[in-house]
Amino acid sequence: MARLYTRSGDGGRTRLADGSAVPKDDVRVEACGTLDELNAHIGVARSLLEHSDMDRFLAGVQSTIMELTAGIANPVDAGAGLAEGKIRALEEETDKADGCCPPLRSFVLPAGSSAACALQVARAVCRRAERAIVRLGTEGELPKNTLPFINRLSDLLFAYARWANVRAGVPEEPWDTPGKATH
Repeated sequence: MARLYTRSGDGGRTRLADGSAVPKDDVRVEACGTLDELNAHIGVARSLLEHSDMDRFLAGVQSTIMELTAGIANPVDAGAGLAEGKIRALEEETDKADGCCPPLRSFVLPAGSSAACALQVARAVCRRAERAIVRLGTEGELPKNTLPFINRLSDLLFAYARWANVRAGVPEEPWDTPGKATH
């Protein structure tokens, strides 16, 4: 078995999927690394979920993130990108989760159950991944449906966080806007 370490990145460079060497702070590497971080946070959230329906759906999302990362990692051939159906599935799942939550009347703090908090962290990392991908898009073409998928995913993670709190019986904490009378 080969070693896990290669020492090839010790000088601050890494190889992309097409074999080209780039600095480790390259925008493409940043986008891939942030997607990797997002995937890890979703894994943490899955470990805290007590509901197999959310867990199963997020397992599929993690596979799609791997597919998306592979496309971004290859500047020469990003592949076909993501099918429209993956975006529709996110929208349908978001609507399902949101429909199980009370209507939003204000902004809410990212708090509550352990699962909800982990989902909120994943949502915040998803938004950072989106910003890195937008920066990458200014340099060239992105795999098809990359931005719509990431944008919808952050919505799903927010809806799932709220739903996790509902399922755990943990009330949401509304954000008291500045200047508003507090209790």
